[in-house]
Amino acid sequence: IFITFCALSKAKGMGINMDSAKLKKLVSNNVVVVVLILLCIGFGLSNKTFFGGRNVSNILSQMCTNALLASGLTYVIILGGIDISVGSIAGVAGVIVSFIGLRFPDMNVPFAMFLIITTGIVVGALCGLINGVLIAYFNVIPMICTVSTMTALRGLAFILTGGQPVYGLPTSFAFLGASRVIPTQTMPNGAVPVIVIFTTIVVTIMHILLSKTVFGRHVFAVGSNSNVAHLSGINVKKINLISYIICGVMAGLCGVCIASKLQNGQPNSGNGYEMFAIASTVLGGTSLSGGSGSVARAMFGCAVIAVIKTGMDLLNIYSYWQNVVIGAIIIIAVVLDMMQKRSRGK
Repeated sequence: IFITFCALSKAKGMGINMDSAKLKKLVSNNVVVVVLILLCIGFGLSNKTFFGGRNVSNILSQMCTNALLASGLTYVIILGGIDISVGSIAGVAGVIVSFIGLRFPDMNVPFAMFLIITTGIVVGALCGLINGVLIAYFNVIPMICTVSTMTALRGLAFILTGGQPVYGLPTSFAFLGASRVIPTQTMPNGAVPVIVIFTTIVVTIMHILLSKTVFGRHVFAVGSNSNVAHLSGINVKKINLISYIICGVMAGLCGVCIASKLQNGQPNSGNGYEMFAIASTVLGGTSLSGGSGSVARAMFGCAVIAVIKTGMDLLNIYSYWQNVVIGAIIIIAVVLDMMQKRSRGK
C-alpha cells in the first residue's frame, strides 16, 4: 500500500494526470491480484522462511490439486451451474487407480504415468457424464444432482475399500505426485515438483479451450443467456453435457494426483476440496450467476487459498481457525460477486 501511494504521489508530482475512474476500474478488475500480493508481503514479513525456495515449491505443489478442480469448475459455473461432487469424484478415481496399480507391482515410470492419467480421465469422464446427462437432458437442478452424486460416489469409495486405505503400491506410482526435477544446491532432490509441470500443461490446455475455441465461446453464450444461445443455433444441452464431462475429468485427474502423492488410495480423499475450488473460482472473477469467468484468473484464486493456508501453517494457527478463515473468504467472494452483478445491472 505504501509503495502504491508513493508511486501515485510521484506520478502526480511529475504532472501525470491520474484518471480516478480508470484507476478504480483497474483495481476492481484485479482485486485478487492485489490481495495475493498483499498476502505474500504480509506473510513474508511475519515469517522469513515464507519466500524460501522450499516453501515456494510447497505452495505451488499444494496449489495443483485445487487448480485442477477449479479449472474444470470454471466451465460449469460460467454456464450458471455448479458441481459439488468433484471432491467425491477425486476420491473414487484415487481408489480405482490404486487398485489397478496393485496389479502391476513392477511397472516403470512411463507406464505408471500412462496408467494414472488414463484412469483419471476415464473415471472422471464417466462421473461427469452422469452429472451432465441428469442436468442437461433430465433437467435436474445442478445443486441437487451433484450433491446426490457426491454422496453416492463417496459411499462407493468406502464400499470398494471397506473403509481402509489401499497400500502396497510400487514406488513408480508416486512419480507424478511426489517426485521433483531440476535439482539445486539447496534442494538436491529437485526444486520443481513434477505435479506442478503436469498441472501447468493441463491448465494451459483448459485455458486455451475456453478462451480461444468455438466451444469456449459457446460456453459463454449459454451462460449469458441460454434461450438466446438456443435461438442462435447452439446446442445448449450438448454444451452443458460436455462441460460437466470436462469438470469430471479434471476432478478425476485431481484424485489420481492425490493418490500418487500419498502413494495410496484413501476413500476419504478429496473430502471438502470442492469448497476450496469453488472459492478459488469465484475469487478469480467467475460469476456464480454465469456468463463470465476465466481459467487463468481462477489460478490467482487458487494461489490466494494456497498462500493463506501455508502462511497460517507457518504462523502455527490451528486448523480449525484456518477453516473459519477459508469459510469467511467464500462468503466474501460471494458477496463481492453479488455486488458486482448489481453494479453491472445499474
